[in-house]
Amino acid sequence: MASAPQTPSAQTDFEFMQSALALAARGLGDTWPNPAVGCVIVKDGAVVGRGWTQSGGRPHAETEALKRAGEKAKGATAYVSLEPCSHHGKTPPCADALIAAGVVRVVSATIDPNPRVLGQGLAKLKSAGIEVVEGVGKAEADRLNAGFLKRISQNRPLFALKTATSLDGRIALASGESKWITGPQARHAVQAIRAKFDAILVGSQTVVQDDPELSCRLDGYTGRPKVRIVLDRRLRTAADRKMIQTAKSIPTWIYTTQKPSDTLAAMGASVLQFQDSQFISQIATDLAAKGLTRVLVEGGGQVAASFLKAGLIDEVYWFRSGQVLGHDAKPSAAVLGLDRLSVAPHFKRQETIQFGQDSLDILSQ
Repeated sequence: MASAPQTPSAQTDFEFMQSALALAARGLGDTWPNPAVGCVIVKDGAVVGRGWTQSGGRPHAETEALKRAGEKAKGATAYVSLEPCSHHGKTPPCADALIAAGVVRVVSATIDPNPRVLGQGLAKLKSAGIEVVEGVGKAEADRLNAGFLKRISQNRPLFALKTATSLDGRIALASGESKWITGPQARHAVQAIRAKFDAILVGSQTVVQDDPELSCRLDGYTGRPKVRIVLDRRLRTAADRKMIQTAKSIPTWIYTTQKPSDTLAAMGASVLQFQDSQFISQIATDLAAKGLTRVLVEGGGQVAASFLKAGLIDEVYWFRSGQVLGHDAKPSAAVLGLDRLSVAPHFKRQETIQFGQDSLDILSQ
């Protein structure tokens, strides 16, 4: 008589979950409004299927992994970075797919907080007689999908501030000249960061002064174009700006306090009017309602200050060169109006990376 397969050790479960998390990270910035999920199917100690959430949020990771595993999924263990879904949406539930495939064990990193799931996926697996192990790699899984979790629990996306400054924290000369404070290696790294976000947000001064495209120009990037978001209280964005010229093919959202422009709308831009009071918090709520989970705030100084004052910046990507521009140059953050050091926004340095003569500090709350 053949012996029953041995239950994998906690270390083995952890190592295979690391693979699932690495696969999940591939989808960051391209799966919204869905989370980025990774799945690894393992049988007799060998990976027989792997998958991650595809562009636009479908197909789901489990579906992709099961497709690759085929018949080998029967009797296997599935390692999933987020609880398998249990509800019928545009695709059937992943929990049902795992059951139908004959998987006998599911290891899940963290619970899906979506009220349509929220433990029901794991409960369905258990009811089908499948062994379920929870919480393996939970801390890393929660960090990976922090934007999705915030959208569900706090009704806002994750916001990260990206700034490129001189040694003394300036982003441009008094004239507005800023090309280039950092070198080509650092600027290439910015594209890699953009790839991991759903949208890029700037203020109207950046649009007026720099006329940016706000695209992801990372070599080999094949995901959806990034949503371009402009905060423009006075509605200064002109029809000749690059973003407006391409707004019919790339989502371009302009938030203002003014009456929406028919001209900009006709060119494909979405112009959304909000009251000046609580302008930033209203925008955060609206972005979550539209499904965004990760937004990269790229400036300028006034926009950075507005998000910092609202307590909405979760991460900071600070590129810094060796130049000194002086007091008359433009600061990376405008006036915060602080009266005590104890109320200053505070971030903890997580990593420092060197790019040629420039450095990148990655910080988080």
